[in-house]
Amino acid sequence: MTVTATAAPTTAAGTLYVYGIAPEGARPPRTSGVAGAPVRLLTGSGLCAAVSDAPASLRARRRDLTAHQAVLTELAARGPVLPMRFAALSSGPEELLDRLRTHRAHLADQLDAVRGCVEMNVKGVVVPGHFADLVRRDGSLRALARRTRQRPGYEANVRLGEALAKGVAREARGAAREVLARLVPLAVRTAQGPVDDERVLSTSFLVRAADEQRFRDAVTERAGAVGDRLTLSLTGPLPCYSFVDPPSAPAGR
Repeated sequence: MTVTATAAPTTAAGTLYVYGIAPEGARPPRTSGVAGAPVRLLTGSGLCAAVSDAPASLRARRRDLTAHQAVLTELAARGPVLPMRFAALSSGPEELLDRLRTHRAHLADQLDAVRGCVEMNVKGVVVPGHFADLVRRDGSLRALARRTRQRPGYEANVRLGEALAKGVAREARGAAREVLARLVPLAVRTAQGPVDDERVLSTSFLVRAADEQRFRDAVTERAGAVGDRLTLSLTGPLPCYSFVDPPSAPAGR
C-alpha cells in the first residue's frame, strides 16, 4: 500500500487529517496538530490512527509542517508509529476505521518491523579538493598539470579544471563508500535517497534505539576521517518514514 498525501486548497466538512498509525493503547499526543487543532486517537482493529479535524484550507505552511512533525515525534518517542506524509486526509472516521480493519495484518507487521527503532539520515556533500594533494596522488592528473604548465592556454586550463573536478568527485564518492561500509553494519535496514554530483551520499538508516549513540559516535568518527573529501551531516532520530508503507488516506469529497 502507498501513502497518498493530498495537499488540497480546501477540505470538505468532516474531513480528518491523519498523522500516523500506532498500536492500540497508545497515548494521544499533547502536542497541538496542524492549524493548532487538538490531536485524538481513532481506535479500531487493534490499531489507532492519530487524527485531528482538517482545516478548511490546507497548505504547506512552515508552522503546520512543524506541527505535523512534532505530533509524529511525540508518538514515536512512546512506541512504534507508521508516519503519514504531510497532508494525508480521510473523508471521515468510518472510512479510516474501515482501512484499519482491511489492512490490519499488513499494518501490524509494519509496526513490528520498526518497533524499538528510529530513523537516522546521513548526507555527504563534496568538499572542494585539496588540488595539490590530489595531483600528487594521481599520475594522470600530474601529467595533465605538467602539460598545462608547459603549454598554458584557455583550453588547457579548462581541461585541467574539469579533470580536477572529476577527481574531487571521485574521491568524495570513495569516501561515501567508506562511510557506508562503517555504518551499514550498525543498522537493521537502509534506504537510499537521491544523490547528485554535489551530494554524493544520502542514506537513511533504521537503527535500534538502543544503538543510537553508537551510531552517532560512528558518524562522528567517519566525519573526521573523510572530512577532507566529504562533509557529513546527520539528522535524527526521525519517525521511520523511509521504512514503512502505511495505508493511503484519500481526501474526502
